[in-house]
Amino acid sequence: MSIKLYDSELKVMEVLWSQGDKTAREIAALLHAETGWNVNTTYTVIKKCVAKGAVRRSEPGFLCRALVSKSEVQAAEAEELLGKLFDGSPDLLFASLLDNRRLSPEQLRRLSERIAQAEREGEL
Repeated sequence: MSIKLYDSELKVMEVLWSQGDKTAREIAALLHAETGWNVNTTYTVIKKCVAKGAVRRSEPGFLCRALVSKSEVQAAEAEELLGKLFDGSPDLLFASLLDNRRLSPEQLRRLSERIAQAEREGEL
């Protein structure tokens, strides 16, 4: 995925990912309640998402639909973070998380399970 979404655009995407298709007006109301954005701000951000190909807006009522999944965006952002700060090395990222005690015992357990699953399925 080559779409770079900024924080404001991710707020619009979060609405669509969590609640499904919404009109621009519905998105504006939700983001006004959450962030205090006015309608024009929300519409401007939606337009940016449309221009980037992340959202399709159609009639009636400027219905908005996410064209990229949350997992696609997460994967792209993770790759960018790894490349930018950890020399492309996932183990350096996890070492940083461990060194700074950013992972709870439950998170460590889930991570261990995910690694074991990936090994079983031949992903590693």
